[in-house]
Amino acid sequence: MKVLLVEDNERVAAFIKKGLAEAGHTTDHATNGRDGLFLAASEPYDVVVLDRMLPGGIDGLGIVEALRKTGNRTPILILSALGEVDERIRGLKAGGDDYLAKPFAMGELLARLEALVRRGSSAPVETVLRVGDLEMDLLARKVSRAGKPVALQPREFKLLEYLMRHAGQVVTRTMLLENVWDYHFDPQTNVIDVHVSKLRQKIDAGFPRPLLHTVRGAGYKLAAD
Repeated sequence: MKVLLVEDNERVAAFIKKGLAEAGHTTDHATNGRDGLFLAASEPYDVVVLDRMLPGGIDGLGIVEALRKTGNRTPILILSALGEVDERIRGLKAGGDDYLAKPFAMGELLARLEALVRRGSSAPVETVLRVGDLEMDLLARKVSRAGKPVALQPREFKLLEYLMRHAGQVVTRTMLLENVWDYHFDPQTNVIDVHVSKLRQKIDAGFPRPLLHTVRGAGYKLAAD
């Protein structure tokens, strides 16, 4: 699943992102209502996990209502410390698909998200990612380019998966640190540069057209054109 998490509490967000990553899911994270609404409206997600109380001029219910008014039907699970029946009813009436009170168990959150995705779409779960002639089989954990196998270490595989899921987009160092390394601070090392360099050698060396590009001053982009 590709999940959008809108949560301003760093500890809660880290807990959720870690659990989703361990279950094999990809997460984009926004820390306020304004950024959360922008991402939800501009990117395709399988499901949104949305905190009820948010900074940024718009709260969780405001995001739900704004999305539904534009016809966006992405399943939304609302997280909130406000667990009273009236609050749950408000969340569901606003357009939320499920409501989970804090504190919660990660296992229950995962089960609810998987149920929402199953309920919301009959489309098959994505198991193969492709960018140009580069292919990643998520089930077999194998990568190939132009039919030639590419051997990757676990961290390289995770890095490439994140880049492929964001193909054509500029991916910043902060995005990679948070989603591939699960760092919520900059360790001031060249760990990203080293891994990107090794990954570039493995997927681009020997091929006439490079796929992994450095965007000077911004980050990296995986693109076939």
